[in-house]
Amino acid sequence: MHERADSGRAETRPGIRVLRAVEIRSDRHGLHGVADVVELRGGRPYPVEYKRGKPKAHRADEVQLCAQALCLEEMFDCHIAEGALFYGQTRRRGIVAFDDDLRALTCAVAAELRVCRDSGALPVATYKPDRCDRCSLLDDCRPRIASRRHGIGRWLEGAIGAQGVPE
Repeated sequence: MHERADSGRAETRPGIRVLRAVEIRSDRHGLHGVADVVELRGGRPYPVEYKRGKPKAHRADEVQLCAQALCLEEMFDCHIAEGALFYGQTRRRGIVAFDDDLRALTCAVAAELRVCRDSGALPVATYKPDRCDRCSLLDDCRPRIASRRHGIGRWLEGAIGAQGVPE
């Protein structure tokens, strides 16, 4: 599903210029990334994020989209009232309003991420099947190992010992 969005190829439809794989950033909020799609409607940006699954009970997708809007607002010096999330499983585009509550949540999450980055300390991963099993970072995060009662240190000792590697 992301092949088209990641292609970087722009297209024009009546009244809309569709940009794909758009590099975005906000110095004010300390954010940067790549937006799947930015539609230019009369020259004004409208972010669209593509997701493989279906809408989730938590707001992570909305926060990601709002972060994109914050970047685009700074880049285009404009206000963006809404964007859209397209879910591959439902094949539907849902409108997301960037209200004050979502903006505040997005800024709080961004601040928490900067604290983690600046301190060099990541929170311990907690395995939650309903979220983790669908996450693209599952293999990198390894929450099942990190959240074990004895921690990764003991697991690593056991793994090394089982392979007969001398200390």
